[in-house]
Amino acid sequence: MDDPLKRLLEAEARAQSLIEAASHERQRLLDEALTAAREAEVRFETGRAELRAPFLREAGSRADQAVAELSRKYEERQRNLRDMAARHEQEAIDAALNLLLDPAR
Repeated sequence: MDDPLKRLLEAEARAQSLIEAASHERQRLLDEALTAAREAEVRFETGRAELRAPFLREAGSRADQAVAELSRKYEERQRNLRDMAARHEQEAIDAALNLLLDPAR
């Protein structure tokens, strides 16, 4: 009877040893997976700036073009307004002179 009991105790010890080894292996795999995930996240964050750069350059270029176009339109509008003001100034001067010279009109 000692022999079967000894074998059971040895089997239990081997089983416990296997459980501990599996537990350590599981923890090692989890640690490796976490490390790999963190490294992938760092690579992603680093690469994200590189991915965004062309889009930011394009947006900047389009913004510069829009500003240039709006400036051109603004300057053109300013010229037109100055021309209109000059014309209307002369018309106003002529009308005032006519009124002063011929009030009956």
